[in-house]
Amino acid sequence: MHHLSLFLGVVNPTLMKKQAVKTFLIFSSVRKSLVWNNQNSIHRTYSEDQSKARPAHFICYSLPHRAVVKIHGRDRNSFLQGIITNDMELLDDERCMYAHMLNVQGRTLYDIILYSLTEKSTEPSLLLECDSTVKDAIMKHLKVYKIRRKVSITPCPELAIWTLLAVCKDSPPGKPTITANKEDIVMEKDPRTELMGWRLILNHQVNPKDTVASTEEGDPEEYHMHRYTIGLPEGVDDLPPGIALPLESNLVYMNGINFRKGCYIGQELTARTHHTGVVRKRLMPVCLSAPAGGLEKGAALQTNSGKPAGKYRAGKGELGLGLIRLAHAKEPLALKPSTDGSTVTLEANVPQWWPEEAK
Repeated sequence: MHHLSLFLGVVNPTLMKKQAVKTFLIFSSVRKSLVWNNQNSIHRTYSEDQSKARPAHFICYSLPHRAVVKIHGRDRNSFLQGIITNDMELLDDERCMYAHMLNVQGRTLYDIILYSLTEKSTEPSLLLECDSTVKDAIMKHLKVYKIRRKVSITPCPELAIWTLLAVCKDSPPGKPTITANKEDIVMEKDPRTELMGWRLILNHQVNPKDTVASTEEGDPEEYHMHRYTIGLPEGVDDLPPGIALPLESNLVYMNGINFRKGCYIGQELTARTHHTGVVRKRLMPVCLSAPAGGLEKGAALQTNSGKPAGKYRAGKGELGLGLIRLAHAKEPLALKPSTDGSTVTLEANVPQWWPEEAK
């Protein structure tokens, strides 16, 4: 087992219109439900007896769709500095960092989370979290730019990624308490937004319930519904490689880019767009009038008057993400799924975690 020791760390978007569809998901194993309430937040509801029997402060979710790669060696910072959108010089202080890798045209290839391991390693080391379906592609991409750098890049199949979300969203309990050997655990606040709780990396044979106090295990589907409710993209379905643009994907709002660092792959278009201040489309949470099962990724959205309004990106059930033209973000929108040709209506929502000037 790798000796790791970081402390990884933890929605409430604005009101949806009254016509927005309420979403209920029932997980029979614990008889809990998720509700899109009038605060646009998924809240867990329990019976009185269940609350007394299960006084957990956090729900832990297994994330098998995420994988871990280890990068270590004295050149790790300078190596990654020219490849990712964020500033590697800040990683050891911040301990956990979100970033994108871009292609030369400035479009997103991969979204990643980096975890510093410097405190427990004789050599500078870090863990890179990524979509498991592109782990091999990321390793190949990194090795192309390795050249003579003093770094090694290795997969970590023995490590599993979890997330911890507070049971009570209105008054979160603070930092989770580790009850096991901290040397074998990485736990840090999710760097994208505090609404995403805490990230946890453990040996795949260890269950967080045996490691973190006051924790119960939840259904991973609930984690994805939480993401889509607050409008947070993750992985290649939400951020299709070579198609998604970082600023349209809210990379700035997710603390994933530094405009003061030096050159990196794809910087030119990204910096130019940022300095002009013109971003006409953004990835936003959407609520659909019917489940998204029959919708094609990239399906065109339009206003009631037939004007192009963006594209549907991905989702689960009635919740999802759409790349929305901001000029039409407050209008009722519609699209036609490919399966039966029926019209599906949807409404976009401006997330509460976005900065005030973007609302």
